[in-house]
Amino acid sequence: MSLGRCYAGHSLEHKLTMAAKHGLQGIELFYEDLADLARPQTPSNLLAAAAYVRSLCASLGLDIICLQPFMHYEGLLDRAAHSKRIEEMRLWIQLAQVLGTDLIQVPSTFLSKQETSSDTELIVSDLRELADMGLQQTPTMRFAYESLCWGTYVDKWEICWDIVQRVDRPNFGICLDSFNILGRIYADPTAASGCNPDAEEVVRASVRRLVEQIGPHKEKIFFFQVVDAERLDAPLLPGHPFYNAAQPARMSWSRNCRLFYGEKEHGAYLPVKDVAHAIIKEIGFEGWVSMELFNRAMERKDEGVVEELASRAGESWRRMVVDLDMKAEADELRKRSIVRKDSARDL
Repeated sequence: MSLGRCYAGHSLEHKLTMAAKHGLQGIELFYEDLADLARPQTPSNLLAAAAYVRSLCASLGLDIICLQPFMHYEGLLDRAAHSKRIEEMRLWIQLAQVLGTDLIQVPSTFLSKQETSSDTELIVSDLRELADMGLQQTPTMRFAYESLCWGTYVDKWEICWDIVQRVDRPNFGICLDSFNILGRIYADPTAASGCNPDAEEVVRASVRRLVEQIGPHKEKIFFFQVVDAERLDAPLLPGHPFYNAAQPARMSWSRNCRLFYGEKEHGAYLPVKDVAHAIIKEIGFEGWVSMELFNRAMERKDEGVVEELASRAGESWRRMVVDLDMKAEADELRKRSIVRKDSARDL
């Protein structure tokens, strides 16, 4: 399960406790969660917050999958701003080390075209700089690059995968996200149908390419986020409750309407099962599977919303295990999680 800066007014302690209660074995940690704990936000306070979160997660039997999201980094036209981001990454690496994770997630930028470059060579060079910083650490710090479906230039998994290959570093891989894959090639929240033209055919072809191209390099999939989404009753255009003129439509849809895997009772309609089957069963991915969520329900202030969503995440995982006949994979993931925890106790 991915924990973001959500559940307005609810403590991180409560969120983590509910995650553990409902069978989740690990979390993605947002930087903002640390920033909320570290006031004022000095480096020393942030590092202390990271140590506290690691201790809390350990007491609950939760692994910390990654620290995220290191946003709006690659291809900045303002190279002084780029240098500042590099200095920020030095702190992020320290935070990740204190948290006990070796993974930092980097989503593709969605800054304006006036702020960021389309030059693939510059994007690759910037990301390679991060990877090389990570290679200097002991243990090595890894980076997972993810294409957002509303990204300025990197908005499809194929573009993201091409960049990962060009970066060509062992500690630089891809984060595959079913929402961001399908939110670009299958769904269109501004259309009355909620779908792109020829959506099913396009998805079939894309999934085949994914298996063919990434399958032989499955070790480069650093983790997999499984997310569905709600089909809207009306196109997300001006006048819609979720419309935000400052955001791409897919971003506004993402912030309000993501759902857990297979939640048809809440309006889920993306062919997530096809993507999950390709990655888990055909490619044979064996790493972390994250039940990620952003949804307007996260803004509710009532105490029950945290447990409600944690329970839905756990149920979503169990549903996927059945749908994909994943019992063997689930047992192996659980076994590796136990081994990781036993090893951590020996440190």
